[in-house]
Amino acid sequence: MKVSITIFGIIIFLNTVSTAFSRNGSSLPGSNIHEKFLMDTTGENNQKEATGPIIKKKHNPKIATLRSAILPGLGQAYNREYWKIPIVYGALAIPTITYLYNNTWYKRTRDAYNIKINNDTAHFANIYPILQNVDPSALQTYRNSFRKDRDYSILWFMILWGLNVVDATVYGHLKDFDVSNNLSLHIEPTYNPMLSAPGLSFTFSFRNKHNILKPLPDVR
Repeated sequence: MKVSITIFGIIIFLNTVSTAFSRNGSSLPGSNIHEKFLMDTTGENNQKEATGPIIKKKHNPKIATLRSAILPGLGQAYNREYWKIPIVYGALAIPTITYLYNNTWYKRTRDAYNIKINNDTAHFANIYPILQNVDPSALQTYRNSFRKDRDYSILWFMILWGLNVVDATVYGHLKDFDVSNNLSLHIEPTYNPMLSAPGLSFTFSFRNKHNILKPLPDVR
């Protein structure tokens, strides 16, 4: 009997608490957390929509020029033309190898020529083996030839480095160039009455895109 009275009292207490929450417009603590989470999520989504699309950072050709001047291929990497990097280093490797080859043989022929022309028998063993029986006049010709080729290798290395900078600069400017269907080129034959000669006319036309008006967001 006492147990039945206790259970009945608990039921009345829970009913009273539930009625009090419903009158105050409140809900259980768990539901409040859920509603707060939904409100925060909705606010974040509205904030993202209000900020609009992300603006792409503009490509700067000066950065590509400076980086290629500092290190070959770095400007091409900035332009996202990674396939050009092996070509750049392959081109620079050719004058580098020829410089090392010509500089080595220039030193060998120079030393051999100086030893023979000065009749320095004490250092005759220092002459490169295949040059020991070569005439001094021939050694002088070889020395001058290797020195000239070595200097040309340095010049070609500098030219190729400069072309690497030019390539990065040009394609850095063309990175944002408009190549869409809004551009068109018309070639038409013309006649110049002053020169009494025919010619060609090149006409570039730029077609503007139609601006699509979007509805304004509702402000509440």
